Amino acid sequence: MTERVVITGASSGIGRALAAEYAQRGAVLGLIARRAELLRELASVLKAPTVLYPIDVRDAAGLARSAEDFRTKFGNVDVVIANAGVSAGTSTEDSGDRAVFQEILDVNVMGMVNTFAAFLPAMRAAGGGTLVGIASVAGFRGIPGSGAYSASKAAAATYLESLRVELRGSGISVVTISPGYVATPLTEHNPYRMPFILPANVAARRMADAIARRKRHVVIPWQMGIVGGILKILPRALYDRIFARAPRKPRRRH
Repeated sequence: MTERVVITGASSGIGRALAAEYAQRGAVLGLIARRAELLRELASVLKAPTVLYPIDVRDAAGLARSAEDFRTKFGNVDVVIANAGVSAGTSTEDSGDRAVFQEILDVNVMGMVNTFAAFLPAMRAAGGGTLVGIASVAGFRGIPGSGAYSASKAAAATYLESLRVELRGSGISVVTISPGYVATPLTEHNPYRMPFILPANVAARRMADAIARRKRHVVIPWQMGIVGGILKILPRALYDRIFARAPRKPRRRH
């Protein structure tokens, strides 16, 4: 049976790699992203039935229209991957960063809520499907200089856990994926060493495999799961001492 997959943030990075991976697996694709030109370029190289929705995930009404259009064209969706995300260094002391904080939280958290809300009613009526949220190991502990991003990914992971329990017995699975470092435009300017970094296509293949198995929570690569587990149990005083001087993610220019 042909799988029907919708992916947000599909124009670049992990989302683009996931689109390519699912196209190779013969899926029908609904691709959502803000940048229409990049979506069209991607669709031109994918050998799969594809429909494009150039929409910002903060646009709940637009997502709802896209979900209805996809169902009209292809039937109920099987997998919805809420991947859209933004990242930047942030400083609470700089009032100019308030808008950056807001954008990161709105896209990374509410964008995920909006995405699932658009597809969930029909999935519940059909009694099946898989909702996938892309969190991050950056949400395991607060990373200095990345307060907004860490907070957004911690919130996303907790939200996904709540949703998974809420949907228990409905036939709908909720999969949380926490990537470590993946070679994408979001990571290419990081001014620090990125252990166990994966090419995007390799990460996408492992993610698709985990989604197929309906894993509740998976860290990719697995080595970062060990690192993240250690970080989680570090005493706060020791964590503070180790990370106080860690390199910061670059901030945007105001």
